[in-house]
Amino acid sequence: MTPIKECLINKKTNLNPIWLMRQAGRYLPEFREIRKNNTNFINLCLNSNLSEEITLQPIERFDFDAAIIFSDILMIPFGLGQSVEFKKNFGPSLGNISLDKLSETNEAIFTERLSPIYKLLQNLSRNNKLIDKDLIGFVGAPWTLLVYMINKVSPKNGLSKDFFNNKELIHSLLTIIDKFIKIHIKNQVNAGATLIQVFDSWAGLITDKFDQYLYNPTLSIVDYTRQLGVPVICFPRGISNYSEFCKIVNPDMVNIDYSVDPKELIKKVRIPIQGGLDPKILLTDKENLRNKTTKYLEIFKNHPYVFNLGHGILPQTEIEMVKELVKIVRDFK
Repeated sequence: MTPIKECLINKKTNLNPIWLMRQAGRYLPEFREIRKNNTNFINLCLNSNLSEEITLQPIERFDFDAAIIFSDILMIPFGLGQSVEFKKNFGPSLGNISLDKLSETNEAIFTERLSPIYKLLQNLSRNNKLIDKDLIGFVGAPWTLLVYMINKVSPKNGLSKDFFNNKELIHSLLTIIDKFIKIHIKNQVNAGATLIQVFDSWAGLITDKFDQYLYNPTLSIVDYTRQLGVPVICFPRGISNYSEFCKIVNPDMVNIDYSVDPKELIKKVRIPIQGGLDPKILLTDKENLRNKTTKYLEIFKNHPYVFNLGHGILPQTEIEMVKELVKIVRDFK
């Protein structure tokens, strides 16, 4: 059994498993070399040979306990036929949506569009470098995908003023999104994913109607994934009440962001916990890194815990600091 599965299933706490969100990506010089010659990000995600190489790069460097596939949550809108483009120094830009056009996409068309992702997973599942490691597939949560599909750009500056105007569009999109998230999960599991993580990157934007936008849609995804026999990790980044989320949605593990007080959380949450460390700590010095990392390890010493960050690793992170982080986690007793 893998270290993460031990934590999830047997609730063992003495293994100190570790992997990092966005571990396959921009902080690695070998990734930047590939990216220089592959400027179209969507095409890179759909190149199963290169995405396999990128997925394995952090495993070869740091021997993490899990590989997370090199892909993106916006591959679902892409698979549905919405145009998706990643612009340098801007981020994702999505095209206009038409419910009529989206309804033309069935499971076969969607699966064919995203077939290189499933080929990637098949290749990785047979790779000897991943023996005794988990292979993590992932999806965006319904709310976060809804945000991108309607807002059409990252909501870092807030949602568009008319975001909630078209209630019929929101209702219909949530139904479509739910269906195709599940198809994407099923295809990933069938191709070899041993864990699924649900990224709700913009959950913190929800201010009311939590049942409609957060709890019920995510619970639908969690229940479905469980039926496939695969554990599911949820990352509802930015929400104010993780304990209520865990009580209602009840994933197999919850990934916390760095705004969460771990000492308070552990009093209220019984399920395994993952993450928490502010990725900016990796931009400081080794002494500070040791102090902050050890704090999380001490707090969760007697609670099932997988070490990770409270958000994705930052592009300017130095390799030596990641090596030091892994050493601190592995040496902790």
